[in-house]
Amino acid sequence: MRICLFPGTFDPVTLGHTDIINRAIPLFDKLVIGIGRNVNKVPTFTEELRLEWLKEIYKDEPKVDAVLYEGLTINCCKEIGANFILRGIRYVNDFEYEKAIADMNRSLDPHVETIFLTCLPQFTSVASTLVRDVLKNGGEVSQFLPAVVNESIKAGKY
Repeated sequence: MRICLFPGTFDPVTLGHTDIINRAIPLFDKLVIGIGRNVNKVPTFTEELRLEWLKEIYKDEPKVDAVLYEGLTINCCKEIGANFILRGIRYVNDFEYEKAIADMNRSLDPHVETIFLTCLPQFTSVASTLVRDVLKNGGEVSQFLPAVVNESIKAGKY
């Protein structure tokens, strides 16, 4: 069975994330979105809310699940039985950074392969960090977010 983990903070979930997820679904038997706790980041949105968003977005897609995890991504792969890690690439510098992580993960477990998907051009500038900055400064972010995320933010659920 081809089980893939798509790790990230998803703070918030953007159309860039869903673009990568949607195009990866046909590639795997199961795709698990892993919301990782990053000790170097202070999230804007709670883990529970991010998990709720992902579960709502993919409620009708039986091949997709979402989980919270802490620690090494490679350990989460072992826990869920994933033999692939999915990463999205927007720019060349993303690839350089992600390749270093992929090499480290391969050193930790040579049975887990990292797969890179490039985002569609219209999502190249969509990054959670930028969306949070626009949101914090009172800007309109709906064009960057799935409907369920946008509705939740407009309702002040964070």
